[in-house]
Amino acid sequence: MPDYGHDLRFGTFITPQNAAPDQVVALAQLSEQVGYDLVTFQDHPYQPAFLDTWTLLSYVAARTDRVHLAPNVLNLPLRNPAVTARSVASLDLLTGGRIDLGLGAGAFWEAIEAMGGPRLTPGESVTALSEALDVIRGIWAAGERGGVFVQGEFHSANGAKRGPAPAHDVPIWLGAYKPRMQRLIGEKADGWLPSLSYLQPGGLTAGNAVIDEAAQAAGRDPREIRRLLNISAGDLGGGDVLRGPSQAWVEQLLPYVIEDGISTFILGTDDPRTMQEFADDVIPALREAVDAQRETSPSGERVRGPGAVARRSAGIDYDAVPESLASDAVEPGDAAYARVRHSYVHPGSPGLVLRPADTGGVAEAVAYARRQPVPFVARSGGHGVGGVSTNDGGIVIDLGRLKTVEVLDRERRLVRLGAGLRWREVAQALAPHGLAISSGDSGDVGVGGLGTSGGIGLLARSYGLTIDHLVGAEVVLADGTVVRTDADHDPDLLWALRGGGEYVGVVTSLDVEAMELTDVVLAVIVHQVEDSADYLARLGALTEATPRQLTPFTTLFPAGDGQTYARIMLVWAGDDTEAAVGSIEPYLHLAPVLQQQAQVAPYKGIIRSTGDPTAGHPQPPTRSALVAHLGDDAVRAAGRLMDEGRLGLIQVRAFPGAAGDVDVDATAFAHRDRAYSVIVMAATGQDLDGEWDPLVDAVYGNFETVTTPETIAKTFPPATLARLRQVKAAYDPDGVLGRAPLG
Repeated sequence: MPDYGHDLRFGTFITPQNAAPDQVVALAQLSEQVGYDLVTFQDHPYQPAFLDTWTLLSYVAARTDRVHLAPNVLNLPLRNPAVTARSVASLDLLTGGRIDLGLGAGAFWEAIEAMGGPRLTPGESVTALSEALDVIRGIWAAGERGGVFVQGEFHSANGAKRGPAPAHDVPIWLGAYKPRMQRLIGEKADGWLPSLSYLQPGGLTAGNAVIDEAAQAAGRDPREIRRLLNISAGDLGGGDVLRGPSQAWVEQLLPYVIEDGISTFILGTDDPRTMQEFADDVIPALREAVDAQRETSPSGERVRGPGAVARRSAGIDYDAVPESLASDAVEPGDAAYARVRHSYVHPGSPGLVLRPADTGGVAEAVAYARRQPVPFVARSGGHGVGGVSTNDGGIVIDLGRLKTVEVLDRERRLVRLGAGLRWREVAQALAPHGLAISSGDSGDVGVGGLGTSGGIGLLARSYGLTIDHLVGAEVVLADGTVVRTDADHDPDLLWALRGGGEYVGVVTSLDVEAMELTDVVLAVIVHQVEDSADYLARLGALTEATPRQLTPFTTLFPAGDGQTYARIMLVWAGDDTEAAVGSIEPYLHLAPVLQQQAQVAPYKGIIRSTGDPTAGHPQPPTRSALVAHLGDDAVRAAGRLMDEGRLGLIQVRAFPGAAGDVDVDATAFAHRDRAYSVIVMAATGQDLDGEWDPLVDAVYGNFETVTTPETIAKTFPPATLARLRQVKAAYDPDGVLGRAPLG
């Protein structure tokens, strides 16, 4: 099998000299700037002239944005495999999936012994490496039950806890020259990483044959194993391995791709000019030459073995996944599946997760997904309690790679946000510009979901709902068409997006008018509550008498001592501490105070993470209500149920103020006569639907666990629902979008 069909990649192999550490880092940054895919460093922990490789990788990871990083290769005898697994996974998570792992069985045994490592025979070193692979894979398998048990002669795990899972399927490449090591690659590894200067003539052909035979014997497809090659070089005009001008380099490298299956070349040089010239002259010419030799250009999709293929879902045509999406698609048999299958509080088992990188990719994903006879959903952040960010057996289009933040017009405070962002990322990105967007109380919520459904945030009373400031969007329609809507282009679509976005399109970016804001005054008060209904009624009356700059977010919960407590988070939109304290002080008198604190804080500092958006930890069903006052019937009932021990939670988000200034017909969120969102969560074993539903005539759809025709009718008033149906009929005539039919 001369050509394994992998996409061509290129990397650099930089000497980790500690005499000039800044130059080492600068070479890594240059590698990224000129277009290399990978930066690698050798690992010789016993070499005092070198920087520690793992420390260097971590530092370079923080100084780069795109390029993948890997040891070339990590010295296993001096690196505990379980700790290595966690180190790799942690750095992969921190970098968003940019860490790969090259492993070596060990060499220079006297130096290893001097550092306290074991001296192993060649056979023992291969056995040790095999055991280490089992430990590393076991630690990364965070979704499997039980601990990791590997009873090895040299490496073992005795019930080690699994996790974390890396952000992507971290490949493990082995440096190998002898048949026994090559057989191990075929059985267990993801890539072969030799150095050209160490290979004997015909070594690639012989090694590939051993690897392929071992892979097939292990039930694997040889195409699962990438073939990489370290090449050393001087200037383009001459070198110690490859000689001649750039075209001569191309002619010499091409057979390694076509005849030997090499798909990744790693250039060993510390000369920035050579790096630049190789990137400018050799890489594009070699890509062109390879494409001309191949019948079709490879997709770069990772080949999956029989075990992974067996876990595919019936009904999905996996072979038809668009080429641009295949390499990043995740299937149930992939290691990354555990991190993309669930949403925040809803377990899921989708048959395929597509992860497009841009709007064009989203359009391809939608067009592909609707051709499949299974349901599909688009996911922004995956935090929503409604459970529509995942499914079982269907397709999820994950927008998480759409993370751009662009200030379009600072004077107008107009910003463009990628739909895959989470709101804490937005708050952090806008802070240097002195801008903020009110966007909910959790920083993990996705921009696309909240930004098209409502957005009752911690600045809601002064700013209004998030959707009230949505002035434009890029949208992929149900047929894969891409449109940009604003007040002058498809205004009916923009109207529908502002409150009913999930029903009319998949939004890939949002244009939002932010507010001038840097710091806020934050106060937290904890009360002991005796009469929950009375407490809530007085809370509402006080809020409605308080200036709009102050927005409270209140949670009532029972404690194990039989007592009910209330935690109020109060946010004053600005840094006027005197005015803020004057408005906050009356809240201290609502009930006995158990705890109080106040501070001036940057807005970005209060939009915090509230939990892993991919955890999939199921929670009891939630029910919600939109009410005008906290003395309304539904709220009084919630208070009574709390005091009877039948509720586990009441949350109240307040938005009397700016949201009510918006005309009822301006957006698909039409409950402008309401001022509070109330969520209740039943205590274990309690069913409250029969008592709750008759009291509720309006809901915020994001907080409803189950969507029914009755829920739809309460989410959208009759006139709004009729108009939304008309818009949906125009933009999604086949009704493929939305969590439930609009009726």
